[in-house]
Amino acid sequence: MTVASRLLHTRWLVRTPVALFRSGLGLLLGGRLLMLGHRGRTTGETRYAVLEVSARPDPRTWVVVAGLGPRSQWYRNVVADPRVLLWVGARRGVRGRSRTLAPADGARFLREYAAAHARSWEVLEPVVLEWAEPLATERGEDDWRRVVPVVELTVPAA
Repeated sequence: MTVASRLLHTRWLVRTPVALFRSGLGLLLGGRLLMLGHRGRTTGETRYAVLEVSARPDPRTWVVVAGLGPRSQWYRNVVADPRVLLWVGARRGVRGRSRTLAPADGARFLREYAAAHARSWEVLEPVVLEWAEPLATERGEDDWRRVVPVVELTVPAA
């Protein structure tokens, strides 16, 4: 397990930005991070996850990657219920929708991200490879990128 992966599995560390967003200080983290509010699949309670924004195709859309895989709780929750709340920049608790990109589109996005953000990809790729290569092999998938969930988050036009 890489150092980055160990850090991402440290609950208190990854939960710290949630407190910043909930206290209204999320804008200090810039546009690189957003807080996603989602409904728990079994409890129905609102849950929160702070995620890195991988792309911003337009002013109403953010793209995030489930870097720890399809077993990530936030990802499983948005698949079950695509209605979300978003905190990003000055926006606080804006209603939106999530949509998982098709495997081919997700793989293309990851290739483009790696080309455009080589330094970030150097850190992210080993974390993703830890689980994505074995999962791709298990599923008989030739390209491990096709098993990585890439999610588009969109808010309605104002």
